[in-house]
Amino acid sequence: MFFTIISSVFFFSNNKQKKKDNVEDDGHYNEELVCRFVLDGLGKKIGESVAVDDDILIIKSGKKYLGVPLKHIELDDKVLVVKGLVDKANAEDMGEKWRSESFKEIKYD
Repeated sequence: MFFTIISSVFFFSNNKQKKKDNVEDDGHYNEELVCRFVLDGLGKKIGESVAVDDDILIIKSGKKYLGVPLKHIELDDKVLVVKGLVDKANAEDMGEKWRSESFKEIKYD
């Protein structure tokens, strides 16, 4: 009887999940950063986050892809905010590199 009570308490205590933040236990960023609108520091929409590549957030901005280091990204409710100044040319280069390596466009006849 005593063992049953202790084992059921242990079972229920293992069911509780610890609160997730932006980083999972193995160091990979979770899905909280993908499919969110990305704003600059002034609140202007930059685009939408589409992927995380190592420590780079990939943002689709119009027809271009931008790569922004995750250290410049802050989660704010339902949107992501880019902190500080980001070199746009470098961001476009990182986004284009990701697109050429990871993204395959489907063409229909």
